[in-house]
Amino acid sequence: RFSGTFVGNTESTSPPTAATSPPAVGAATLPAVPTIPVVPTIVGVPNTVAEGVLNPNEVKPPASGTRKARVLYDYEAADSTELALLADEMITVYSLPGMDPDWLIGERGNQKGKVPVTYLELLS
Repeated sequence: RFSGTFVGNTESTSPPTAATSPPAVGAATLPAVPTIPVVPTIVGVPNTVAEGVLNPNEVKPPASGTRKARVLYDYEAADSTELALLADEMITVYSLPGMDPDWLIGERGNQKGKVPVTYLELLS
């Protein structure tokens, strides 16, 4: 059996003695290892709702919560999930639960795609 020098040993309540304790190491002598959060992504596809791939053409608008917006600046879509915009056009926009708040789903006729909020003037 081991003496009470191990953490979690319930048989001994006395602290470990200096002779059996490992030598103290200052925090300055340990190398700093940064922790980086790991987020699964697919190269070339921006993070979307619930880490899944958002296909705006498969998204149904909410029963309520759609708004009209006037486009302030031209915007070129970066990929097929985004909607290209022309300044001064009117589109319908709405958000989805879990969606990045800097983006909305925009609709123009039968076209749908993500649009950046900063390019829009929300109206109704």
